[in-house]
Amino acid sequence: MPAIDVNGVTKRFGGGVTALRDLDLTVHEGEIYGFLGPNGAGKSTTINILLDFIRPTEGSATVLGMDAQADSKAVRQRVGVLPDAYHVYDRLTGRQHVQFAIDSKETGETPDEMLQRVGISEAADRKAGGYSKGMTQRLVLAMALVGDPDLLVLDEPSTGLDPNGAREMRRIIQQENDRGTTVFFSSHILEQVEAVCDRVGILRDGELVAEDTMENLRANVGSGSTLTVTVDQPNDRAVEAASNVAGVTDVTVQGTAIVVSINDASKTEVLTAIENAGCEVEDFTTEKASLEELFAAYTEGGRDGLRNGVATSGQTSETEAQR
Repeated sequence: MPAIDVNGVTKRFGGGVTALRDLDLTVHEGEIYGFLGPNGAGKSTTINILLDFIRPTEGSATVLGMDAQADSKAVRQRVGVLPDAYHVYDRLTGRQHVQFAIDSKETGETPDEMLQRVGISEAADRKAGGYSKGMTQRLVLAMALVGDPDLLVLDEPSTGLDPNGAREMRRIIQQENDRGTTVFFSSHILEQVEAVCDRVGILRDGELVAEDTMENLRANVGSGSTLTVTVDQPNDRAVEAASNVAGVTDVTVQGTAIVVSINDASKTEVLTAIENAGCEVEDFTTEKASLEELFAAYTEGGRDGLRNGVATSGQTSETEAQR
């Protein structure tokens, strides 16, 4: 049974605005699914339909096997939600916030154990108005975890966090998934999605334009790697040997460097082929498409216009001894 199953959902608002167009989406039990797209793509609209905050114009959605609209109360009992830009009550303590969530779901947990779970138990009796952004996010996540939900819906959970806060949020998300919780993770921050998600769906103008692992999404837009091998003296045998390695799409010589375009080829196999052809490898670098370029490929040009590949960036250098 899918944790989330969206079938043919369209949502139109007044003024001729269509937020979602015939959306089909399936999230499997136990996975961390990244729902990626620019602001205004329809991510929050999808979440609001799943939680029955708004109704679809057409189509249907089920959550944990229950109809998102007809069984909305039962759905909310089994789903934890960290909404985007949630405003805490400044005059209430962290303990009081979590106690409210416990009372609402009528569970037997204690505020202390939930705050400990997200790493802010020491701030339990401080007023939430004095919390940092990262602490506030963790407080709201503690509230979402009340009742040990089967599904966590996180809407932009890392927005506004510094790198340490974002890293801690990822750790908690992974920890909850290890406990068996399915995670539906909406974001426009690619690094967060790539770091934690099993699969990714990319939404553009209310339509799902791609869905796969991050690795496969890169491959689908031709965003393979470029391997630049610095040698003592390039020769034709080395160029031919590199060209014959499976997955190599192009080989050129630039000065004392052999530049190899790779899709699925093993970097080690290419280096070995060049060495066996009589060249001494002095150094090499690899480059792959940046996350920003991958994002642009799907959200600006879509799948059809970028089959010729994406520019590469994000160079990393390695020596032969690091192979």
